[in-house]
Amino acid sequence: MSFTLGAILRQRKAVAGLIIVAAIWAIALLAPLIAPGEPGARVGRSHQPPSMEHVLGTTKMGRDVYRQFVWGARSSLSVGFATGIAITVIGTGIGLVAGYAGGKTDAALDLATNAVLVVPNMPLLILLASFAGTVGPMTIMMIIALTSWPWGARMTRSQTMSIRNRDFVTASKMIGEPAWRIIFVEILPNLAPLIGINLVGSIIYAVVAQTTLEYLGFGDPLKVSWGTMLYNAQNASAIMVGAWWDVGVPAAGIALTGLGLALLNFTFDEIANPQLRSGPALARWFRLNRARNRELEARR
Repeated sequence: MSFTLGAILRQRKAVAGLIIVAAIWAIALLAPLIAPGEPGARVGRSHQPPSMEHVLGTTKMGRDVYRQFVWGARSSLSVGFATGIAITVIGTGIGLVAGYAGGKTDAALDLATNAVLVVPNMPLLILLASFAGTVGPMTIMMIIALTSWPWGARMTRSQTMSIRNRDFVTASKMIGEPAWRIIFVEILPNLAPLIGINLVGSIIYAVVAQTTLEYLGFGDPLKVSWGTMLYNAQNASAIMVGAWWDVGVPAAGIALTGLGLALLNFTFDEIANPQLRSGPALARWFRLNRARNRELEARR
């Protein structure tokens, strides 16, 4: 199965994932229309349960949870997607150069990749964030992007090393094509499924990492996001006082975003590795075989 838009849209999991992600993005983009007003404004009493006036309840400070959720989606999604793209670009670039160039270049880049890989990622993020203090979304994006690229670089390097020895790459070298053209025209298109997997996985990780840092108190409390909503709910002991909506609403947004992206990632995995599609096909074969056997027994 080729890596094309048509091939993706033929997969039910991909369509479901696209619908979920598109719906959440629509909520974020339409925030001024569907949730007008200042998300940090006090509009009601402390921890009011969901009602006609406040459909998702209020926080301890009397802020509307629905309005905070809609506006917070903008920050969480923009940082998550931008960071995921940055991680993918850095990792793919380093992996391509290392895998194609080989020799000392490969050794140096592989050493740098291994040096970052041996350090546990989340503790490193927390350490850097603690040095930076209270940081905004842009700083969080930079910290995550600069510490999370090695996994993609390692995968891209390995795949590039296997492709660079194929006949069409060798033919391109023999006719004198420049290295940049071989990389971008001959090798890069063959890495599309891998890059897709890396991109979606990086976005999921970035959303979770941003939420984790903000939940631990390293984010800017004045910037509304799903992470700061959870941080404020924790400080307000929302679960202890029964205000489940204060925690459940941002958590549901994170879970739905992760679900939509995971469904897309499953599709990319199946396109990149056809063996993963053998399970459903084998199940269909067994069902047809059982039906055929029953029919034969009935005729006897």
